[in-house]
Amino acid sequence: MKFTDSPVIELSVHDTRLSFQQDNGSMHVGTSVWPCSLVLVKFIERWLAVPADDTNPNPYASLLNFTGKRGVELGTGCGVAAMGLYLLGLHEIVLTDIAPVMPALKRNLKRNKPVLKKTLKTAQLYWENKEQIKLLKPPFDFVIATDVVYIEKTVGPLIQAMEGLLSDNGVVLLGYQLRSPEAHKMFWEMCVEVFDVDKIPHEHLHPDYAYEETDVYVLRRKKKMDP
Repeated sequence: MKFTDSPVIELSVHDTRLSFQQDNGSMHVGTSVWPCSLVLVKFIERWLAVPADDTNPNPYASLLNFTGKRGVELGTGCGVAAMGLYLLGLHEIVLTDIAPVMPALKRNLKRNKPVLKKTLKTAQLYWENKEQIKLLKPPFDFVIATDVVYIEKTVGPLIQAMEGLLSDNGVVLLGYQLRSPEAHKMFWEMCVEVFDVDKIPHEHLHPDYAYEETDVYVLRRKKKMDP
């Protein structure tokens, strides 16, 4: 189920308003706005507003330190998460998706250029294409992915792409909603082989964007054990 069939979705980030044009007639899911991207952006916005000090500790202060960090978004679609994170301080970020989604993405980047003040970098990426991954010049400190687990056949390539793009000490910020029981089962079985998984408590999400069906996860590379 989509977030809404409205042709335009708006999202406030601090004092800025992003606006996204959906193509509800498209055959490609990437041309619609899905809830997890909104949930992830607003979670980050909430905790960036909490000062980190002894009297009021912020458990995400270190995680969400974007200063000097590089990010890449997989399956960026209309670009909601990446544009939101850019406004929240992740100023070096590449937005990736497959070729049929690129026109919708570029249209939305142009639509939001007045508030972004620049055109963000984009790149075509099919997750199984190792040459395209190499051209992105990994590793990245942040790999962002929202609502990308819905077909079994793409689960393996997705996890391989995450692994290939992420730095040793980097994190995957994953906005997640169960779309397919089969893909869900396969994803988490494969994921725990590669990553340590932390689920953000639901009460830590932004209260206005804590949809019952959506979750945010933080994935980190498993540390290699010494032989």
